[in-house]
Amino acid sequence: MQHSELIHFLFGRLSWDSIPYNVPILVYTFAVVAVLGAALFGAITWYGKWGYLWREWFTSVDHKKIGIMYMVLGTVMLLRGFADAAMMRIQQVWAFGGSLGYLPPEHYDQIFTAHGVIMIFFVAMPMVVGLMNIVMPLQIGARDVAFPFLNNFSFWMTVAGAILVMMSLFVGEFARTGWLAYPPLSGIAYSPDVGVDYYIWSLQIAGAGTLLSGVNMVVTIVKMRAPGMTLMRMPIFTWTALCTNVLIVAAFPVLTAVLVLLSLDRYVGTNFFTNDFGGNAMMYVNLIWIWGHPEVYILILPAFGVFSEVVSTFCDKRLFGYTSMVYATLVITILSYLVWLHHFFTMGSGASVNSFFGITTMIISIPTGAKMFNWLFTMYRGRIRFDVPMLWTMGFMFTFVIGGMTGVLLAVPPADFELHNSLFLVAHFHNVIIGGVLFGMFAGINYWFPKSMGFKLDPFWGKVSFWFWLSGFWFAFTPLYILGLMGVTRRLNHFDDPSLQIWFQIAAFGAVLVFIGIVAFLIQLYVSFRRREELRDVTGDPWGGRTLEWSTSSPAPEYNFAFTPVVHDQDAWADMKKRGYQRPEQGFIPIHMPKSTGAGFILAVLAMICGFAMIWHIWWLAPAAFVAFLATVIIHSFNAHRDFHIPAEEVARVEAERSRLLAQQA
Repeated sequence: MQHSELIHFLFGRLSWDSIPYNVPILVYTFAVVAVLGAALFGAITWYGKWGYLWREWFTSVDHKKIGIMYMVLGTVMLLRGFADAAMMRIQQVWAFGGSLGYLPPEHYDQIFTAHGVIMIFFVAMPMVVGLMNIVMPLQIGARDVAFPFLNNFSFWMTVAGAILVMMSLFVGEFARTGWLAYPPLSGIAYSPDVGVDYYIWSLQIAGAGTLLSGVNMVVTIVKMRAPGMTLMRMPIFTWTALCTNVLIVAAFPVLTAVLVLLSLDRYVGTNFFTNDFGGNAMMYVNLIWIWGHPEVYILILPAFGVFSEVVSTFCDKRLFGYTSMVYATLVITILSYLVWLHHFFTMGSGASVNSFFGITTMIISIPTGAKMFNWLFTMYRGRIRFDVPMLWTMGFMFTFVIGGMTGVLLAVPPADFELHNSLFLVAHFHNVIIGGVLFGMFAGINYWFPKSMGFKLDPFWGKVSFWFWLSGFWFAFTPLYILGLMGVTRRLNHFDDPSLQIWFQIAAFGAVLVFIGIVAFLIQLYVSFRRREELRDVTGDPWGGRTLEWSTSSPAPEYNFAFTPVVHDQDAWADMKKRGYQRPEQGFIPIHMPKSTGAGFILAVLAMICGFAMIWHIWWLAPAAFVAFLATVIIHSFNAHRDFHIPAEEVARVEAERSRLLAQQA
């Protein structure tokens, strides 16, 4: 075998030319990331925390810790996703007339693709799944999720997908196709480089983790509720978690299948999505949106659940119209599967098909509107406390209504024909995702932070973050509505008409305000940590909560509840407080718990290596990593030592310490 053939065999398409050292902005970015990474690695090593992180976090199967790690991942990726957005904004302000800006077209295309992929898959999804992990088992009175190891594995698979996306910044390149990678642009003829392969394998690996997480949570909610918690006594957040995970189980296999077909087109020369040999690119568009539209509701439904809990708690009254809330959630879940074609009315399906999907899209706004009225009626004559979670909720209500109205406008096929490929659609999408999902996540973080970490977040910096986010959002996206109505096309990196520049300048100012909001959030975390003793929550119920998670200590012990609670009412904890509930202080028994394991981490590393090898055509490494993956699964399946018992004495000690703190507080 010649030297060049050996190199090709060992490294596939990977070479020194794969590292973009001729692109200054990437070199600077890599330098900054390398310095920060080395500093973090050095600090952890200096303080001797690697063993602690491995034992207590990386290998943990505790749903609360896994949820916190999801939130950390989402926050880190938010910084990367926002950096991409800021780079696009700067380019749009700059590139007018004779000026071409600072980003070459192919780099700009990579940035807007990476921005969409990261914000949906690696910011919104981890935050949603993280909140459900932290809160849902506590709300239903469970010790943990149904399959604790699977929970850990799901998280690390999501991390592996995120690392592959981040790797594309410095080794090779990312897709230049838009965040849904439509063929023929994503086919091998138009994208022969590794960008689309990075897209495929990062989403396949992360998607597998999400699908398994969905199965896990559905089983948990269906099988592990506390005695007395019937379906119609479940908190609304748990209802939205159930519907979200049913959608995940139904929709994510479609994403997996369509990416497999695209992979076959690229790797082995099939023609599923080409015009040759009977293929059809529009079949890809149908399949990707059959996943993609339920995905939008996978993100927004848990946010609706957060707002329901927050409004009820901070108005100090039972949620208005609980039953109608449940049915509205179920109707949204079903209808979300019947509206996917409104994303491509311009395909030319014909008037009858477009009419059906236009009407179903308008109908889905009815249960969403019912939720909005329920929140308003809950607030009516309530003793509203304007704490930070409530501010995020009210900001959402104002913002999301506008986003919903523009969505109904886009549901009208003739209007959509004019607006579909314009910046109006970009503004609408961000209106519902930022105003709905991200605002919901920030409300949830501020609301449940004391339950997961043991101390509240600083309210001053929380309010600063909220006001900059809210004002920044409207400055950033209102101009895009106006530009869209003027017919300005999306995804352009250069504009000829100088009269448009002022609108992009206003939008860039909004991005600056959002940046200040993100920085204020990071300062809020830092200040809160520094003031944690002052902000400590001893009661376990800092807001006067109404659901079961507030009945245990903050942070909740490893076993969640010393005794499984018995539920008699819809607002279980509010009912228990009203009846004069007394915590048991004796009669404890050993508690059966799952044991930590490193198998999930190891499996995700092997999956990431396999994905990297497939991206770069390293044909010896890919099967080797896959065989190692299967061998690890088989070895782990023979591990009989997966559980242990917390002794009754340890439970008694933890509960006695809580009783002491409560007595001091009183």
